[in-house]
Amino acid sequence: MTEPSIMVEMGPVVAPARKWRRACLQAVAILLFGAVLGFLVNHFRPAGLPLVADWSMEGQLSAVDTVENPVISLEEAAALYATQGAVFIDARSEEFYRDGHVEGARNLPWEDFEDRFQDVMSDISPDVLIVVYCDGDACSLSKELAVALTGKGYFHVRVLLNGWSVWQAAKLPSAAG
Repeated sequence: MTEPSIMVEMGPVVAPARKWRRACLQAVAILLFGAVLGFLVNHFRPAGLPLVADWSMEGQLSAVDTVENPVISLEEAAALYATQGAVFIDARSEEFYRDGHVEGARNLPWEDFEDRFQDVMSDISPDVLIVVYCDGDACSLSKELAVALTGKGYFHVRVLLNGWSVWQAAKLPSAAG
């Protein structure tokens, strides 16, 4: 007696290489569709994200809406220092401030802003020009402090980029402790 054979009808057999090619093409099509959809949504959003932007510290500071021209040059800051035309505020931690700072500068660390704001700023009028600084090209503490001070009503705030380093390099008056 012979056993009955079961026949299963199978679709067309596709070679494995063709399966991978087809899967890759589908993946690329999905990615392209997603990218085009993302660009379209961004384009028609009321506050769309810029496709190209200046992410340098100066570029970020110029984007701050509350301060007209927040960046100050070393020359301008030195002239204000010499004429006592501005209050200088160090945004770095107390430890770095003690290691060295602009002579006469006050220390208002960004991390302790809410706790120390009243003590540091109580005798400074909102009409006084304030120069804030931190250290290093990538240091954003001064930018954050400038925005926070503006939020507290101090609209005459300027930022000395890479402040402590450029101040020291120019051999301008400094103090420690």
